[in-house]
Amino acid sequence: MKSYIFITDEGITFQPNTESPEPDVDNCQVIGFTKGKNPEEAFGNLIRENDYLLKTNFNELICFELKHSDYYKFAKSFNLNNKRRGYKSNKL
Repeated sequence: MKSYIFITDEGITFQPNTESPEPDVDNCQVIGFTKGKNPEEAFGNLIRENDYLLKTNFNELICFELKHSDYYKFAKSFNLNNKRRGYKSNKL
């Protein structure tokens, strides 16, 4: 079986600790992970495993096959704060 991730570009999110009443970031949201022989079977499994999704307002899901079935083992984490410390703006 292959591993898949389902995302959507519907919806919006806020930056952490924001005080703005307006959404700050247009993004993609992870809907779920599942397995299947192909994307269609994986989609069916996603719905069977998470039937509450049918009650949400999300409509279009995008499916990507993950290269490794044990994808968490190969995951790499990055920290923006480490980059910010050495960042110099080119603004005047």
